[in-house]
Amino acid sequence: MLTRRHFLGASAASVAAAATHASFPGSALAGPGAPDEAWPDPTLPRANDDLLDTWLQEVPPSIARLTSMADQARPIAVEERAGRVEKARGLMRAADIDALFLTGGTSLDYFSGMRWGLSERLFALVVPVRGNPFVVTPAFEEDRAREQIAMGPFDASTPVLTWEEDESPYALVAGGLRELGIATGRIAIEETVRFVFSDGVSQSAPGLELTSGTPITFGCRGQKDPHELELMRLASDVTLKAYEAAYLALDEGMTQNDFARLVSMAHSRLGFTGGAGVQTGEYSALPHGSITPQVVREGTILLIDGGCGVEGYRSDLSRTFVLGKATDKMNRVFDIERRAQDAALAAAGPGVQAQAVDAAARSVISDAGYGPGYKHFTHRVGHGMGMDGHEWPYLVKGNTMPLQPGHTFSDEPGIYIRGEFGVRLEDDMVITEDGAELFTPQSPSLEDPFGMD
Repeated sequence: MLTRRHFLGASAASVAAAATHASFPGSALAGPGAPDEAWPDPTLPRANDDLLDTWLQEVPPSIARLTSMADQARPIAVEERAGRVEKARGLMRAADIDALFLTGGTSLDYFSGMRWGLSERLFALVVPVRGNPFVVTPAFEEDRAREQIAMGPFDASTPVLTWEEDESPYALVAGGLRELGIATGRIAIEETVRFVFSDGVSQSAPGLELTSGTPITFGCRGQKDPHELELMRLASDVTLKAYEAAYLALDEGMTQNDFARLVSMAHSRLGFTGGAGVQTGEYSALPHGSITPQVVREGTILLIDGGCGVEGYRSDLSRTFVLGKATDKMNRVFDIERRAQDAALAAAGPGVQAQAVDAAARSVISDAGYGPGYKHFTHRVGHGMGMDGHEWPYLVKGNTMPLQPGHTFSDEPGIYIRGEFGVRLEDDMVITEDGAELFTPQSPSLEDPFGMD
């Protein structure tokens, strides 16, 4: 039977095919004199319509007709990163902190634009409250380090201290601090710095007091500015479009990995790298799923959870839907879940304690018979997010921190019935001046998860 979902997935297929033919290098529809250099690999034969038709058969029409949204993403400018560094210095002065110590990871990227993986070799950026920052790097990485420094807010005079494989990088950190007049004082260690690195600094600079850098990094990263929110909205929009396109291509007999590949393919067509974890049937009652092989059948619930990155900023969305008809129990649970998500959104706002948002959603679920506590709603209602998919603050019982405009979270209550199914709805939320709002439209129902009816 041709369902509305299949009709929508197949409708515009000819339009998608024609549009793709027109833009596919070497196609007869690409226009006269289409240059050979349009073909991505000049060592390959020119495309022809038979090759294109084969490609189109492998890509579902709902995904083939997606177009890139990458041109909508505005990168973070050097001037913005420089402003972040100055804000961090203001927070350091207020907290009587002399320098901030960063290694590879999100906060390094946030302040400097440098993207550096973690390994056993120390690569560090030290930002003093006054004076020039400096970098410590393995000697064989100096050129790569300078290349990335030049793209960020620090000028060419930024000291780069190099160490050979048989030398101590920690002595360089201590020496660099002494050059800045910091032989004693307080050094803030970013929270993801490995213990071996912070301990090495402590051993080489015993006059320094090492303290948490979270008040500095969260103080800067916690409240998103309009440009950051723009990127997060775009990331959420991309992921929701990818989910919808994959949903329209869903068929009985697919495995969870088949569907996950569709989600990744759709993100790629939209111009970004993204994906989702997929759980079906009884495995949807496990919030982070199972590695057990799963096959989609008529009447199966699917719970998908994932997102993408846009210029370093993350989306994190979950949708739950059914292939075919949902049972009455499934629909009842969905309705409770949706009311819980609504309650969390309504409760959130400036000055509200973070725990109150969790309590609002949990009360709806408990009052509907799926409590108490964490019995069926087994996790907090949400986590902070931004450049990391999970970051501070957290919407959880016991967190009395007052929310502020620009804080961003997931809003994701869940109801999980072991051995049967689970339902989770997740949209990303920002605290506004007078309440809170979601970046994406909420899911209307299990059978119409993207509001197409």
